[in-house]
Amino acid sequence: MVLPIKTTHLKRYKDIALLLVRYGLYDIARKTGLDKILEKNQREASRVTLEGEELARDLETLGPTFVKLGQFLSTRPDILPREYVDALGRLQSEVKGFSFEQAQETIEAELGIEVSEAFIEFDPEPIAAASIGQVHRALTRDGRTVVVKVQRPNIRETVMTDLEVIGAIAGFVQKNTEIGELYGVDDMFQEFNNSMLRELDYLQEMRNLITLRKNLREFNNIVVPIPIETLTTQRILTMGFIEGTKITLLPDSGKPDIDRTLLLEDTFRAYLKQILVDGFFHADPHPGNLVLTKDGRIGILDLGMVARITPGMREKLIRFLVAMSNGEPEDAAHIAASIGEKMDNFDASKYYRRTVELIFRYGNTTLGQIQMGKLILEFTSVARECGIRVPKDLAMLGKTILQLDQVAATLDPNFDPNSSLRKYAGQIMLQYLTGRVTVGNVISGIWEFKDSISNLPRSLSSVLEQMAINRFQVKVDLLDENRFVGGMQKIANRITLGLLLASLIIGAGLMARIPTTFQILGYPAIAIIFFLIASAGAVILILHILLYDEKPIKPKKK
Repeated sequence: MVLPIKTTHLKRYKDIALLLVRYGLYDIARKTGLDKILEKNQREASRVTLEGEELARDLETLGPTFVKLGQFLSTRPDILPREYVDALGRLQSEVKGFSFEQAQETIEAELGIEVSEAFIEFDPEPIAAASIGQVHRALTRDGRTVVVKVQRPNIRETVMTDLEVIGAIAGFVQKNTEIGELYGVDDMFQEFNNSMLRELDYLQEMRNLITLRKNLREFNNIVVPIPIETLTTQRILTMGFIEGTKITLLPDSGKPDIDRTLLLEDTFRAYLKQILVDGFFHADPHPGNLVLTKDGRIGILDLGMVARITPGMREKLIRFLVAMSNGEPEDAAHIAASIGEKMDNFDASKYYRRTVELIFRYGNTTLGQIQMGKLILEFTSVARECGIRVPKDLAMLGKTILQLDQVAATLDPNFDPNSSLRKYAGQIMLQYLTGRVTVGNVISGIWEFKDSISNLPRSLSSVLEQMAINRFQVKVDLLDENRFVGGMQKIANRITLGLLLASLIIGAGLMARIPTTFQILGYPAIAIIFFLIASAGAVILILHILLYDEKPIKPKKK
């Protein structure tokens, strides 16, 4: 059985087949049948020593979907080696822009009016171009300076074709290979597919901007663009212009009048709040997506890639960090194990040993001394090796924190991220806990308590009634009910047999004191017979236990 290949997408299948072969994944190419569509010299090109930078360049040549795929994989250090993650994380989608006439056509088709009617001024030269779209500077009718993000012509059709090809391969690999099952390749593709569809929808990015602005309104040193809803559609996004310099382009001297330490502390505190309190965070804070504004603030750009962490996950993460700070690696390991999904090959002893070693290595005194980004990334790697599938949000979280470290190193090499974590982590955790105590949560809790109290007499009465008519039942769900019932019967039989043997011995002892003419070896014969039966039964029981009972599994030696 091989992967069915659409002839209309043959070139794309060939591109992916060559990529698999070049990076040593020939087994997947063979099982899918993709190797058959390659030339002989291409099939023999299998190498596994290529560098991460080469993979990044190969993905760039394949177009926007694969650039985004590389960026997506850069958030999964639990899958790729660190050098590949770093190389893919530097993919910035900087490509050649398209013509103003094409941008104008898209804007007028989306807004239903001419560009001159929507804007007083519109710069025909783009100020930035990327794989999905490009950005133009403009002036609105009410005098606001804005940037207009316009999608590339036909980009949706190109992306949808690529997603169809990648999805077909991912589904086949998931069902027919061990590596597909181990890494959950199909689930991973669904995450990437959803991410790409969100990036193609500028209305979603507008909503992301609104949410982040609301969540970070308390931070005066952080600025997020204001979206213009009336000039935004699925294919164009209009937002306030943040004038500044990308951190990657800052000169060494920078702005001497800026307190960079305070600025970076606010940035780290803002991201801690996003992650631990709000559960909604900007997941791509690499230095190219952050600018230093003229008034000395940090501007956050490009909200296409965001991540969400559920309240349950946030709570586990906070408990994990608290256990770390208290020097309790065993508790931290148990909490961490509950974060992921245990696979069939889960090795508990190896996992707990490796996790405890990891935690001891990264810190065992105070929360501020924990290198949280590296710790999370290494934990995801250890968990995968031991048979735990970690949610992608956790890996993305670790990558986000590492990117913040890069921002700090670029803006102020002397800044200590761990000191900032130590200073603000406790405050952020308290904010999370107090934030959970809302009027809605309190009312919900009171209502549930009220329902429980109201239903208690009725439930108690029902239980007592069932007991009175001898219909009270307790049901136990087990993995193997027949085995459980058999084990219980074995216990009951042995208890009964033990009581009978004990009765025979006690009876023989009592009868030995009664004089009788029928004797064996000078003792009452009936007493001796009972004693011999009891002894034989005991020997048989012991032999049966030794020969047929399951032996306990001994733990493997470390």
